[in-house]
Amino acid sequence: MDPDFGLFAALADETPESLAALGALVREHGNSGLVELAPPPPVPGAMVLSSALCWQMAAKAVTPLKPVDFEIVPLGEADAPEMLALATLTKPGPFFSRTHQLGDFVGVKVGGALAAMAGERMRPDGFTEVSGVCTHPGHRGNGYAAGLMAHVAGKILARGETPFLHSYADNAGANALYQALGFERRADIWFTVLAPE
Repeated sequence: MDPDFGLFAALADETPESLAALGALVREHGNSGLVELAPPPPVPGAMVLSSALCWQMAAKAVTPLKPVDFEIVPLGEADAPEMLALATLTKPGPFFSRTHQLGDFVGVKVGGALAAMAGERMRPDGFTEVSGVCTHPGHRGNGYAAGLMAHVAGKILARGETPFLHSYADNAGANALYQALGFERRADIWFTVLAPE
């Protein structure tokens, strides 16, 4: 686990040895996030900072909601400070100083400033996660998130992979957008953040 990229950790199983190893990891590296089918059992030396029900969604095809009438630009190292600032402001999910290096990110700039972005994160075999989807509050309602998501998911599908994403179950607006684009609810999962005791 490298906290510059993300806070994700995982349990191989729920044996006392695995739980103790996770507790040691949390104490060494700080806050750690688990994405599992259920919240974890108590972890020695760690406490639950937050726990939320999420939907894991996947798409076999993506249907853009309307033609894109704005420029989609690739984002890179020079954009990293703005990307982190936008993610910190809008809280699309875990995003850290080097998260943008996990996959391709694209965005929309207005007046030279980053107004919206979306990109890739986890890449298990045959799948790529659409992540970091966010729009500055001053630029919402322009279709940026839908256009960027369709663009990112379309590139994933063109590679022969399946795009997937995670969304908080209570985020009705975002979930409706994802479903309108063609994402279907695949599983209910729990995102639990552990902190050192």
